Amino acid sequence: MITLKVESEVMGYFELETAVVRLNETTWEANLVPGWRIGEMMNGGYLLAIAGRVLGEALPQSDPLSINAFYLAPAFVGPIRCEVEILRLGKNTSQAVVKMIQNNELKVQVTGACTDLDRLSGPTWIRTPRPDIPEWDDLPSTPNKAIELGSRMDLRLSQGQSFLQDGKGDGRGEFQGWIGHSDGSPTDALSLLFFADAFPPPAFSLFGAVGWVPTIELTVQVRAKPAPGPIQAALWSNYLTEGITEEDGLFWDNTGKLVAISRQSAKVRA
Repeated sequence: MITLKVESEVMGYFELETAVVRLNETTWEANLVPGWRIGEMMNGGYLLAIAGRVLGEALPQSDPLSINAFYLAPAFVGPIRCEVEILRLGKNTSQAVVKMIQNNELKVQVTGACTDLDRLSGPTWIRTPRPDIPEWDDLPSTPNKAIELGSRMDLRLSQGQSFLQDGKGDGRGEFQGWIGHSDGSPTDALSLLFFADAFPPPAFSLFGAVGWVPTIELTVQVRAKPAPGPIQAALWSNYLTEGITEEDGLFWDNTGKLVAISRQSAKVRA
């Protein structure tokens, strides 16, 4: 059984603080605010969710289908401009590029495809079943108190808890558990873009709290709109070579439906 507490029936932190304003036909603006940082830098999933919101307003279909970001420079608290170039407007799927610019510097370049997830239909086949882990209500909240970002999510780990308890890894290169918004706000498709970059990097389960694991590139494929509650996730790395690693993620809603797949490239800087 999933039990969620919603502290407010009005706009939650995520919806409020990823809001965008349209300035003209091709330009939007967002205000990056405290609460979503690792150190002084904005979290990559937070930035991706903002870009996803821009794409949903710029394109005729509003749901993210496949969103890819290259992180070119750190973004910080303050306004950020989002410039959109339409690549294709289609009947079922449309594509565009979003350039996220702050202080006249290109910070993130996003290429995205949007669709109407409610209209998807076709065959389904699953190679890997959803892992059997304790339910949301059976796990304690394991907040990452070392970073500001931890205040914006309710993280409940079933594997890798030792890292958040003592900063040491278990050597498995994987984290599993559940995640939701800290204020109990319902999960939506844009939330998945944030959650894909919200867990500790799998490298931390190998080496403990190494200095920094900056994202080079992140792709999130959204397969379905999630049920409103928390998301079960598994994130792992298979290879770390010369300080470069990949991080793969699978995400299921609380009904057991696969709702997103992610992969990112990152540097491990000890």
